[in-house]
Amino acid sequence: MISTLAKQLFDDVAQHLPKSANGLSSAFSEQGSEAFNQFKVHLESTLRKMNLVSRDEFDAQTAVLQKTRERLETLEKQVKELEESVQKHI
Repeated sequence: MISTLAKQLFDDVAQHLPKSANGLSSAFSEQGSEAFNQFKVHLESTLRKMNLVSRDEFDAQTAVLQKTRERLETLEKQVKELEESVQKHI
């Protein structure tokens, strides 16, 4: 995932470099170049430090959180009903 994201970001950056930027655009556009490889390694390292998750992981955790919230609301309602029942019998 990180490698794919790094490549996409790198390609976007390379496309936006001006053609007259002292040959940087052409150096970055050649995927075998040293500049490309160094930038890609640095970008991948930076992305790994960001502790990113995939969309699938995010969606799965969102679903778990939603289910947990629903269960919590149900339990809160049950506790409230039990408290009211106890208060009536005191």
